[in-house]
Amino acid sequence: MTVETLTFGCRLNTVETEAMRRLAARDGRPRIVVNTCAVTQEAGRQARKAIRRAARAQPGAEIVVTGCGAEVETDAYRAMPEVSRLIGNAEKLDPSAWAGAARGPGAVMEASTAEPAGISGMSGHTRTFIPVQNGCDHRCTFCVIPFGRGRSRSVPAGAVVEQVARTVEAGGREVVLTGVDLTAYGRDLGEGLSLGGLVLRILTEVPDLARLRLSSIDSVEVDEALLDAIAGQHRVMPHLHLSLQAGDDLILKRMKRRHSRADAIRFCRSARAARPELVFGADLIAGFPTETEAQFAQTLALVEECGLTHLHVFPYSPRPGTPAARMPPVAPEAIRERAARLREAGDRARARHLAAQVGRQVRVLAERGGTGRAEDFSTVVLGEGVAPGTICDVTVTGHDGTRLIAGV
Repeated sequence: MTVETLTFGCRLNTVETEAMRRLAARDGRPRIVVNTCAVTQEAGRQARKAIRRAARAQPGAEIVVTGCGAEVETDAYRAMPEVSRLIGNAEKLDPSAWAGAARGPGAVMEASTAEPAGISGMSGHTRTFIPVQNGCDHRCTFCVIPFGRGRSRSVPAGAVVEQVARTVEAGGREVVLTGVDLTAYGRDLGEGLSLGGLVLRILTEVPDLARLRLSSIDSVEVDEALLDAIAGQHRVMPHLHLSLQAGDDLILKRMKRRHSRADAIRFCRSARAARPELVFGADLIAGFPTETEAQFAQTLALVEECGLTHLHVFPYSPRPGTPAARMPPVAPEAIRERAARLREAGDRARARHLAAQVGRQVRVLAERGGTGRAEDFSTVVLGEGVAPGTICDVTVTGHDGTRLIAGV
């Protein structure tokens, strides 16, 4: 391949990498595009390790680095002899940047609009991620992403609907709406349109779309239109991934989150009452500065109280320049131990959920490798007889603790 890509971090990075791959390939030059992440120190370490490895493997290739890491840790990447140049987050989807007119990192805080990624499918994926929002106006004390992505801004609804329609015309069965702060969608457009309104417009104007899924949402920002869509529209998948982060009110306050423990529990109960088959995932941080064992226990208990199934557990990692980095830290060994306990709780919750599906019929979107995704986001082992992209009804015959096993 003329262009090789390496992606770190979120789903938004994944779809942006696909768009950049196509832009970078236009002039036929051999390139390695590295789309970096800055959410943790480990993400940056892994990206720099991958850059050095790629340079050894392909010494003649131009290595272009972009993404949040390039914005937040510019000097670290600029100092690497393996890196040919940096392209900033504000310009990485601009064709002129790939033609040699890139200014580099630093302009993202000036960005006032969000452009559609302009792709109708993703290489190697049966689901299509469509970015509808970028940036973030919040300032959680642990997070550097607003400085890598800039202010919150939304893709106009018409452009989103057009991209969804093109995806369906190209054979896409499932679309995943994604963004940095997805539930902030529409506030900057001045049209009175929210994420819920966008979802309903997509479902109305693209009737052939089989499945619509949402990436991570902030439950305290969910509007009535979105709740109505989740509850009443069967094409909206019954799986919500929540940005919860912690289960103790004082820790949430120190994180500068906008919800309380009670808010999180109330949302999960009310949403599940409206649609009983809803399954929840969540982001949770272990070992945030000042966290006591009792406060961590509140987060651990949230797994049961909210009925969480799919957990993303992050051991706290200090990011230079953030307020949390100046707070009294938790001992590293305690952070590791708490993260392990959270993951174990998540594994138990997922195993219980999978066991409850045995004997039921579920609808699955087949993926590559003989697996697929159920509507509740569970991985399902199908075997090799189902073509990727096929939606089929299967009976669950068992599970292996992490995946459902089905007979077609």
